[in-house]
Amino acid sequence: MKIFAHRGYSAKYPENTIAAFQAAAQLPIYGVELDVHLTKDNQIVVIHDETIDRTSNGSGFVKDLTLEQLRKFDFGSWLGEEYAGEKIPTLSEVLALFCKTNLMVNIELKSDIFVYAGLEEKVLQEVSTFGMQDQIIISSFDHEAVNRVARLAPNVENAALFANMILNVVDYQKTIPTKALHVALPTAVRKPVLEAIKKNSVVRVYTVNEIDHAEVLLNIGVDAIFTDEPEKMLEFMKLRGR
Repeated sequence: MKIFAHRGYSAKYPENTIAAFQAAAQLPIYGVELDVHLTKDNQIVVIHDETIDRTSNGSGFVKDLTLEQLRKFDFGSWLGEEYAGEKIPTLSEVLALFCKTNLMVNIELKSDIFVYAGLEEKVLQEVSTFGMQDQIIISSFDHEAVNRVARLAPNVENAALFANMILNVVDYQKTIPTKALHVALPTAVRKPVLEAIKKNSVVRVYTVNEIDHAEVLLNIGVDAIFTDEPEKMLEFMKLRGR
């Protein structure tokens, strides 16, 4: 079972910052996950929330602020003073870090709340600039965006995200189409997901931070997990001889 560091090594470092990604890059894991939004001046930045309130000393929606404005805020000290001065990274800065590694990079398009016109094309252009088409997974709760990625770049892996599970998910997967299913932890043991695994769908589960949950997912044949605790999960897999 593969391990993705969720928002970088987010249990120990400020999520979706260069510090968190640098720490993840040092680990023998399969990949990292990050989230992207568009700024007011159409720059791709790496942050989970639609607003900067939770993870910075500023306030406001990402879409209403320029990159220059966003760079004035501190995105690290909310977790601890030792991380003071962390700035919001651009997608380009993060890809520049991981293009030097063999880690997969899961880019989640955060277009399920606000419509970011052209986000898919902009992300794919960044990926192409770094020659990372084979090192990228593009996922979203916005399945229209997942569909657009499938049409724009059929050779790039895409994935549909689900907060809740639906019946006949394998058939739905084919209609998008999407190469993988990313499902919430509580839904992972439900019948549609178990059937998808039996039918050889690639199923990845978020967010898995407890060993007992990882044990269940390993036993049912989940392909990968997203975790805030990559070192804990590495130790678990080592003990299981995987």
